[in-house]
Amino acid sequence: MYDLHTHTILSDGELLPTELVRRAAVLGYDIIAITDHADASNLAHLVAAVSEVRDSAQCYGVELLVGVELTHVPPSLIPLLARNAKRRGADIVVVHGETVMEPVAPGTNRAACTCEYVDVLGHPGFISVEDALEAAERGIALEITSRAGHNRTNGHVVRVAREAGCQLVVDSDTHAPSDLMSKEARWAVALGAGLTEAESREILSLDIKRLLHL
Repeated sequence: MYDLHTHTILSDGELLPTELVRRAAVLGYDIIAITDHADASNLAHLVAAVSEVRDSAQCYGVELLVGVELTHVPPSLIPLLARNAKRRGADIVVVHGETVMEPVAPGTNRAACTCEYVDVLGHPGFISVEDALEAAERGIALEITSRAGHNRTNGHVVRVAREAGCQLVVDSDTHAPSDLMSKEARWAVALGAGLTEAESREILSLDIKRLLHL
């Protein structure tokens, strides 16, 4: 089990990084990415802070991925900040996509899908086939999310990803303890988004380290 999109008290989440990892361990997760909201003001701090928790995660049998979610960053600056995150040691860069729930700047999806340093486009809303094709070419995954509101376009994301041949991942966008999904909940989110049982099985059991080239 994996989750590539979670938040802690380092941004707008409710849990310390270590408590998030512990709760994930109890639910059976093998790998968790902590991807707190980032822009130019806090990116360096987030990467350094989460890196300090790797040993604690290992004690609980969870592989911790250090990450950020670039959030409401002007599209033209996404490549610069994504590269900066990777150079500072981030394992994963998520971009806060053009969800229908927030006034994300137009062009954010395109900037993320054409950036070699981005790994996942979170809750990408009504993403276009053209942007998904760019993501597929670069191995950037599109997210199916359980997050209320953001999940309104999951079905659209699945249809576009199929057409473009784009990788999908299923994440929680956890902010509170109750947001972390059980195995059964992950399965329900995948099927509810319109994935077949075979597709769901494959996506929910991805080799994350291979996906991220770690």
